[in-house]
Amino acid sequence: MKRIHQYLRPLFTKYLGLPSDAVHELPRVTMIGQIHAYIENHNGISIFTDTELRLKTTQGYIQLTGSSFVLKLMLPEEILVEGKITDIRFIPE
Repeated sequence: MKRIHQYLRPLFTKYLGLPSDAVHELPRVTMIGQIHAYIENHNGISIFTDTELRLKTTQGYIQLTGSSFVLKLMLPEEILVEGKITDIRFIPE
């Protein structure tokens, strides 16, 4: 089944005009300055402290570091964090 999805994903993107992040289950990170980060398509929180947030994704992890982190919104696949963000890293599995 995984092989079928591998071949169909480019077709969905190209011919149906679907966004590649949705078709490939990729995370989307939207930042407003250094104070807000809105992350979609994650698979859960691995670490949360006032200086670090690490989220599991299909490709590995997204790690935010900084200070004074506060979770403002948390939904099954979306999260909004506020604080002073100094670094974002994508950590492959």
